[in-house]
Formats: sequence, structure tokens, C-alpha cells
Amino acid sequence: MQDEYRTVARAGVHETEINRSRFLCALAPAATEQEAQEFIAAVRKEHADATHNCWAYVIGADASVQKASDDGEPGGTAGVPMLQMLLRRDMRYVVAVVTRYYGGVKLGAGGLIRAYGGAVGEALDEVGTLTRRRFRLATVTVDHQRAGKIQNDLRATGREVRGVRYDEAVTIEIGLPDADVDAFRGWLADVTAGSAGFELGGEAYGDA
Repeated sequence: MQDEYRTVARAGVHETEINRSRFLCALAPAATEQEAQEFIAAVRKEHADATHNCWAYVIGADASVQKASDDGEPGGTAGVPMLQMLLRRDMRYVVAVVTRYYGGVKLGAGGLIRAYGGAVGEALDEVGTLTRRRFRLATVTVDHQRAGKIQNDLRATGREVRGVRYDEAVTIEIGLPDADVDAFRGWLADVTAGSAGFELGGEAYGDA
């Protein structure tokens, strides 16, 4: 698994005009290929009267799924430059649709490549990106007496508390960077006099 990846902070649209053609780049986070396809379909529906709705998406922290479409523009002048811009910016789990309303002036192949790639780059700057980092899920089990203090200590040291369950004991779910696991285990034993349970789970990604 990748240690971290970048994605868009939110969905958003950025518009630019080149030689009287309007280029609207819509960006959105997409956890799966299906989400990306649904977003593309929604933009196509919204801009059904546009000259072209070209798209590209990258799914997977390791960019395992990469797809693009020129949607009627000359081959390789729209979808591919859009995809290349996403990859150049190390973007993952993201979908981009550039809608073009033709303004009457032909841009030529080089002009189209610059326009479509540039529209994605400008939209990324406008919408903003964030880094998500890999961490281990872990479960801490403590008695009710210590639970409040442990939760406060976790938050005070910047640990991400992902969930708390109250049964006979209190179960606190947290996220830890791999490198911190051993140190955390030692800290937990110290502050609970060895009475807390600690169990490592799977891996996930969270905001860095």
C-alpha cells in the first residue's frame, strides 16, 4: 500500500475561456470507478447541450485504475492530457470532467492539449487538494474509571479517536501511523498500569 496519496478537498467547478470557447472543469473525489462514472453521467446530463464532455479519472492509492475519454475531440487531445495532469499532480481517487462550449475558433491539436490539461490544473488550484496518509486501525479496551482520561490524553496528543463503545469495558477505536505502534503500546501500558487491552486491526487512510 502507498504510505499516502493526494486527492481533491471537495467537489467544485472552475471555468476558463480560451479563444471564445468556454471550458468548465468539474472535479470530485471518487472512492470507486462506479462513483466516477456516476459523476461523469451527472455532468453530461447537466451540460447535454455542450460541444464535448471529456473526462478522466484515477482510482486507487497506487493509481491502479486510469481511464480517459476525448468525447469526440481529436484522439489524444483531451482525455489523455487531463489524465496526465491528474497524475502529474499525484492525484488519486479523483474524477475530472471538462465541458467545452465551442466558440467558433479552432485551437488545433496543441491548443486543445494545453486547454484541457490546463483546465484541470487550474481547477485543482481552485478547489484545493489534501493528503491522506496510511495508518493502522487499533482498539484500546479500558475500564470505565480510566476511559475518560484516556480519551482526553489521546486527543491531547493528536491521536484520532474513530469511535467509542461502552459495554462492561470501554472500547476506543483509534488510528495510528505504523511507526508509532510500539511507542503507543508502551505509553498505554504506563498510563493504565498495564490494565488496558490493545489490539491491532487492518489498514486505512485518513487526513494527514
